[in-house]
Amino acid sequence: MNVSINGENREVPDGLSVTGLLGHLGILPGRVAIERNLEILQRAQWESTRVQPGDRYEIVNFVGGG
Repeated sequence: MNVSINGENREVPDGLSVTGLLGHLGILPGRVAIERNLEILQRAQWESTRVQPGDRYEIVNFVGGG
């Protein structure tokens, strides 16, 4: 199925949860924030939320510095 990730159209497997999407993309979930269809998706919802055709995701990695 086709979804948008950070403004780029991507083909991903059907049936993925948001957690599964992160794994498919090779993104570690530890320090990540996700916006799905213009709404912040709470971490507690990642496993129960299924990726749907046409979804738009913004995935942001937090980087620490000093």
